[in-house]
Amino acid sequence: MDISQERWNADAQKVTLACAQCGSRNYTAAKQIRRLGERRMANKFCSTCNKHTIHRETE
Repeated sequence: MDISQERWNADAQKVTLACAQCGSRNYTAAKQIRRLGERRMANKFCSTCNKHTIHRETE
C-alpha cells in the first residue's frame, strides 16, 4: 500500500447503506470524513426486495 492510500484510509469512515423501500441494511461503504455533511446515495440491488432500489446512508 502506498502512502496516499494509507492516508485515505485514515481519513475514511465506514457508513451503512439501507434500502429506501424496505429499510434493510445491505451494504457498507467508506466515506471521507471531510464530507460528513453530504448523505451518500447509490442505486444497488436489494436482496429483500429482489430488485434494484435506491440505497441511502444511515446514521
